Amino acid sequence: MRVVIRGAGDLATGIALRLRRANMQIVMLETPQPTAIRRTVAMSEAVRKGEMRVEDMRGVYCEDAAAAERAIANRDIAVCVNPEAENLAQYKTDVLVDAIIAKRNFGTRKDMAPHVIALGPGFAAGIDCHAVVETMRGHDLGRVFYLEGARAKADTKVPGEIAGYTHERVMHTPCAGLYEPVREIADVVKAGEVVAYVEGRPVLAKIDGMLRGQLPAGLMTREHMKCADVDPRCERIHCFTVSDKARCLGGAVLEAILHLTR
Repeated sequence: MRVVIRGAGDLATGIALRLRRANMQIVMLETPQPTAIRRTVAMSEAVRKGEMRVEDMRGVYCEDAAAAERAIANRDIAVCVNPEAENLAQYKTDVLVDAIIAKRNFGTRKDMAPHVIALGPGFAAGIDCHAVVETMRGHDLGRVFYLEGARAKADTKVPGEIAGYTHERVMHTPCAGLYEPVREIADVVKAGEVVAYVEGRPVLAKIDGMLRGQLPAGLMTREHMKCADVDPRCERIHCFTVSDKARCLGGAVLEAILHLTR
């Protein structure tokens, strides 16, 4: 089974790991300048570094479909720059998974592959794709919708709660410009402490906790762009392992694939 995943951020990576462990072949499609915050658990880092290891899996940057075939033959995850998901036939796609999780549809269509699965708001089952996966934390997280017209819950614009905190966990850029971090992922920070600068303006932590993710140095950002995340639980292992949400979504996508290809 060859699964192509749009996106290679932390949630998409959790999905990729679960499917790879189920012996599926994985190709991940990313942008030339990835913007994942949780970079220590995102295969998108392979675009910048050439390769990326998350838990027991390795992702390898591949310049073309031939390189992707070599990576797959080596039992690695292939990571390609192809943000528009063009010419999917070159990857011998059996299943397409839209795991960009941008809260809207960036061009994914039901006819792009034999089976198409999409995560989060912006998609209707049976219209844009064959199945939709709920991504909002709560009772329905990971629920798969197959009935025509069924959709995931609308975006509330409120981050998921961790230890009683929601929007306080997340930092945004004060303006457009070059991102210059002064703290590292897994550092413990205090509320009001400077985490990074953008054009000389500080990005401040809002709560005490551990810096679980932030943008890479040198990335050109836009104003009010999500740039860092503080975890109040201060568990270092959380910075370097796939999250509970990502594992749940991976299980949901595995269910959808088995259901659609039975």
